[in-house]
Parts: sequence; structure tokens; C-alpha cells
Amino acid sequence: MGRRLQAGRARETGVTAGGPQPREGALGASGVQGTPGTTTEETSAELNDRCNAIEECYEFMLAYAAQGLPSEEGSASGAQIREYLRRCDTALAGLAEFLNGFVERLNVEPTAPYRDFLSVLDRDSRDAQATLRLVLAQASISSQLIDNLNASIHLRALLTDLFLIDEILKTHRRS
Repeated sequence: MGRRLQAGRARETGVTAGGPQPREGALGASGVQGTPGTTTEETSAELNDRCNAIEECYEFMLAYAAQGLPSEEGSASGAQIREYLRRCDTALAGLAEFLNGFVERLNVEPTAPYRDFLSVLDRDSRDAQATLRLVLAQASISSQLIDNLNASIHLRALLTDLFLIDEILKTHRRS
């Protein structure tokens, strides 16, 4: 993962009131690939892209919430908020299944603790995805609504899960 969020806030990443532009990368404009890559490097790149999409969304939401906008209409960041939420939603789709495949590919032993943790990550990612989709279903997205989403334990638990598994898998990728 590129940037790290600490203590529920973004560190200095250059997110401005207008926010960063969604990045184009291996995720591309259409979102996340459905299956792990054919090599460990490709799978690592996809994991990095998924994590970056989720982190960038969270960072953008922090900046958006701070603007006090009554709706998404009439501001540059308002025009972007749904795109960030959609990219995050796409990155969350099948995340635990993807990570299970990655763990299998790395031949990590013992497997039981990884399976157990990935069950937790699966619940957290589905819960976070449900909250994102609820917000996306609204006719208008205010800064206050995004502030409440930022405070969601579901989203915070997911971010922590991702930081943990990413750090652990880094050691196995180097092996």
C-alpha cells in the first residue's frame, strides 16, 4: 500500500479542498479485475491498486467532509465524490476472495489463522460496502453525510484490516 492513514485521519497527502483526481492504474476506469493475476507480481499490483482506491476514497471523503457542503451540486469536489465512492465499492467487491487466492498463491503456512482473519475481513468489507452503497443511493451527498460515513466503524475496521494483512503479506512476498 502506498499511503498510510493513521489514527483515523489522513496524513499530509496533498488532498486539497478540491481533492485529488481518481487515479488511473491497473484498476482502470472500469474498476477492479475479477481474479488474481497470473504472477505474484501481478497479484501484488492488483492488491496495491485495490488498497489505493479504498485509501484514496477515504482521504477524499475527509477533505469533502471538511468543506461543509449542503449537497454535492455546485462544487468541484461534489462532482467527484460519487466517482470516489464507486471506485471504492468496486475495489471492495470480492476482496476477501481475492485475498484468499493471494494467500494460497504465496503458500503461507499455517493457513488456519489466515482463513480466520480473512473471514473477519470479508464481513468488514461487506459491511463497509453496504454503508457506501447506502450513501450512493441518496439523491444528494452532503459533507455531513460523508462525515458520518467517515466515522463509521465498518469503514475504519476495514482500513485497519487492510493495513494489517498488507504488512503481513509483504513479508511473504519478499520470501
